[in-house]
Amino acid sequence: MNIEVIKVNVISDVACPWCYVGKRRFEEALRQWKGAPVAVTWHPYQLDPSMREEGMNRDTYLRKKFGSADGVQEMTDRLTEVGKTVGIDFDFGDNWLAVNTLQMHQLLNVAREEGFGAELKERLLSAYFQEAKHLNNVEELYKITKEFGWNPDKVDSIINNSKIAESVQNEISNYQQRGVSGVPFFVINDQYGISGAQPAEVFLEAFESLSQMESSEEGNSCTPNSGCC
Repeated sequence: MNIEVIKVNVISDVACPWCYVGKRRFEEALRQWKGAPVAVTWHPYQLDPSMREEGMNRDTYLRKKFGSADGVQEMTDRLTEVGKTVGIDFDFGDNWLAVNTLQMHQLLNVAREEGFGAELKERLLSAYFQEAKHLNNVEELYKITKEFGWNPDKVDSIINNSKIAESVQNEISNYQQRGVSGVPFFVINDQYGISGAQPAEVFLEAFESLSQMESSEEGNSCTPNSGCC
């Protein structure tokens, strides 16, 4: 099949550790790929849109997800080991805080329009999972977005804009209606999907032959209702 450009839409949440792993694996595939150009667009998803404004501490949140201290330890240990293979130092220490990600997706929505959505996504994931920053604190968002040239007034204008919030929520609803129930999820050429944090080889095989994607097994992902992350 002769393809001029491979278009990939990636649906993911900042609060999803497997989305971070999947991002790194996907980017490794892009580094290795020697074929047609790949155009990547990042899209929002919220695993827990009902998360309260003040967030939830590590033990409360993870035990709610896994049901027991043993389940929490097993998952964080696994993520820590997998993270090391892709250059991520996950920090699930006492300071880690689960937060509502809507405002971050609003920032990402505008950053995507301005051409640095992927870079801001990486920075927010790093702050959330490697630095254990409390990203429900607007001061932390000011510091992060300052690295990209935004001032606090611009940040406030974005996160307090109900139309941007509605746009993000509509985009999430669109992918849910199309069958996306867990993230990360990769839609290639608007026809085929790859679910989960697949190894780089899976993406490379998909690029080589789009028919490979329909038969690929699901990789690790996060879902709103299961205890996977």
